[in-house]
Amino acid sequence: MKKLITVATTALVLYSSASFAHFQMIYTPESALSKGANIPLVTLFTHPFSDEHTMDMGTPESFYVVHKDKTKDLKDSLQPIQWQGNANRAQAYKTDYKARGMGDHVFVLTPAPYYEKSEGAYIQQITKVMVNVAGLPTDWDKTYGLKAEIVPLTKPYSIWTNSTFSGVVMSEGKPVPFADIEVEYLNSDMDLTNNKTEKTKFSAPQDSFITLGIKADENGKFTFGIPKSGWWGFAAMGVGPDTTFNGKELSQDGVIWVQAKDMGE
Repeated sequence: MKKLITVATTALVLYSSASFAHFQMIYTPESALSKGANIPLVTLFTHPFSDEHTMDMGTPESFYVVHKDKTKDLKDSLQPIQWQGNANRAQAYKTDYKARGMGDHVFVLTPAPYYEKSEGAYIQQITKVMVNVAGLPTDWDKTYGLKAEIVPLTKPYSIWTNSTFSGVVMSEGKPVPFADIEVEYLNSDMDLTNNKTEKTKFSAPQDSFITLGIKADENGKFTFGIPKSGWWGFAAMGVGPDTTFNGKELSQDGVIWVQAKDMGE
């Protein structure tokens, strides 16, 4: 009986983890700008499809932007805020950025590890998002040698709905074969004026549709079909070299967000 209970409990934990994945976000409304502009940026740790819980972020380890191979530190510009999700409030961060020059502006966030009590482990999701100005491609396909990283093979800011997104999972500049990748859709509008998540738009027919699971091939490459316009998050799980923090297990993940558009939008 004890063995059966243990097996059942383990299965429940794995099921819950797979169904309600954590995703670090760097959110801004638009990834493809026709001209330079001041853009808002919010970093929050949440469940983008179901929004049943938003997690408190600690002070990020680093936050910077790369534009035409030049790096600008943005960490000191981050202002702590309370973000209101559909279930709770949690600490997040907010800033504005002048996306002036033509080309790609690649934002890279290394958050503080988050302790997930239900799993008895830490999570650190090193996250990228890209904003392009005026259509000139410059930095989008480069690797930044991050401990955990998804390097896009598709421009992440010029994706039509019903096309595909491809990337390579890397750790410290080297491909990670057969990496597990979780995929979620941002299922709510984001109110940046009032720092809150609006109500979710769609329900899933079954919990396995909340967090989709795919695997990279032997070269770390993957491709995913984009069925709906909006923001999509990809998280390569546990691919970083750091496996412990404060004496407990650490999952060091690589995350990238891409935005799809409907033709005629």
